[in-house]
Amino acid sequence: MNDEQLLRYNRHIMLPQIGIEGQQKLRDAHVLIIGLGGLGSPAALYLATAGIGKLTLVDDDKVELSNLQRQIIHRSQNIGEKKVASAKKNLLAINHEINIVTFDHRLDETSLKLQIALADVVLDASDNFDTRFAINRACVEQKKPLVSGAAIQFDGQISVFDSRKELCPCYSCLYPDKGEDNLTCSENGILAPVVGIIGSMQALEAIKLICQIGEPLYGRLLLFDALSLQWRTMNLKKDPDCPVCGATA
Repeated sequence: MNDEQLLRYNRHIMLPQIGIEGQQKLRDAHVLIIGLGGLGSPAALYLATAGIGKLTLVDDDKVELSNLQRQIIHRSQNIGEKKVASAKKNLLAINHEINIVTFDHRLDETSLKLQIALADVVLDASDNFDTRFAINRACVEQKKPLVSGAAIQFDGQISVFDSRKELCPCYSCLYPDKGEDNLTCSENGILAPVVGIIGSMQALEAIKLICQIGEPLYGRLLLFDALSLQWRTMNLKKDPDCPVCGATA
């Protein structure tokens, strides 16, 4: 790293768990973020400032005025733009060194598998079950760690699913694919800081996975209640009959 990079990432490098070696791992890493809304916004911002070398951003929506209440990566002047274009512009304004690849359309199954195969860590910041199930299936198939977040109204949740770990469950162990109804922010509302908290934690878990530090949320689901400001932890077990990661999958 050059002098400018050493200065930019100085506060990371000072941490003994990261140091120059860990910062170099971040610079060499490739993170895929699917969804540039309330969760993907803070996640992308923190990963960019942390010095992730390559970010691939996927979202087919455009920026709307109602997004600005919580999707902090976008600005008023970005209304009408594709979210990935808006996000790329604002991320590069913070850190011009990162490589950003964008997809402004939904990825089909083949494309999704390819992009997940190319990434080191995948962040699911999407807002519907069909997409989450598809991401999970591809991550299990490609043996890629998945940092999954969700939030609605005053509640949020986050977990890490990693099929490289023999006993680690996958998303489908927690939520069987039975066509659940989607709870959307547009229909149910969302308190803005809730997605900020969960999205920031998704970035944190991604950094821990890349730098191989701490204890990622393997086999644990954190549930956040903003009204009481309490966290609860659910211990998750791998489902041997899971149609995605089970013995007969």
